[in-house]
Amino acid sequence: MSTQFVGAKGPHLVWDWNGTLFHDIHAVIEATNASFAELGMAPITLERYQELYCVPVPRFYERLMGRLPTDAEWEVLDASFHRHYWTLAERCGLTDGAADLLAARRAAGLTQSLCSLAPHAELLPVVTSHGIIEHFVRVDGRTGPSSAGKAEQMARHLAALEGAGADPSRVVVIGDALDDAVAADHVGAHAVLYTGGSHSRASLESAGVPVVDTLAEAVAQAERIAG
Repeated sequence: MSTQFVGAKGPHLVWDWNGTLFHDIHAVIEATNASFAELGMAPITLERYQELYCVPVPRFYERLMGRLPTDAEWEVLDASFHRHYWTLAERCGLTDGAADLLAARRAAGLTQSLCSLAPHAELLPVVTSHGIIEHFVRVDGRTGPSSAGKAEQMARHLAALEGAGADPSRVVVIGDALDDAVAADHVGAHAVLYTGGSHSRASLESAGVPVVDTLAEAVAQAERIAG
C-alpha cells in the first residue's frame, strides 16, 4: 500500500457507506420507527427524518423529543435500532450505478477507500457480500461507541492514507450527511454530498459544498474540485 498514491492521476475518494454506496434509507426509517415504538414514541416519516437527522445520534433524538434521551432510553433506542436494522438491511442493495463506478475507477488506476460509522465487524462482511471490497485500498468501520460522530474516525482513516502517501488536498469525501462534510473539513479534505440518503437537499446545501443527486455526479464533482 505504500506506493498506492504515488503519481495518482485523480483525487482519492473516501466513500461513505450507509445512504451513499448502500441504498438503505428505507431500512433505516423502518428500524428507527421500530425502536421508537418500544418507548411509545410516534413514528417518523422519511421527510421528517431527512429534515432532523444529525450526528452524534443522541442530538437527533433531542430534536425529536425536545430533550436528550436518558441513558436508559438511549440504550433501548440504540439496541433496538441495530437489532431491526441488520435484519432489514439484508433486503437492501447498492445504490444504482455504484458497483460500475467503483470498478471503473479501480480499472483506471484511481484510488478510493471506505469510511463508515457502521460497526466495523458488521461492515466488512456486508461490503464483501456485495462484491466490491477489492475496489478499496482501505475499509474502516466504527469501533467506538455508536453515539460518536465521524470527524475523529475520519482523522484516523486519513492518517492511515497519508502514511501511504495520500495528499489531503486531493482527497474528496462523498457522503449523504452533513457530518461527512464536517469530517472532511476536519482533515483538510474536500466533500461532495449526495441527496439519496439521510438528509434533505436543503439540509445538505447548508454545508456549502457541492450537492448532487447521483453518485456519477458526485464523482464528476470530485474530479472538478480536486482533480
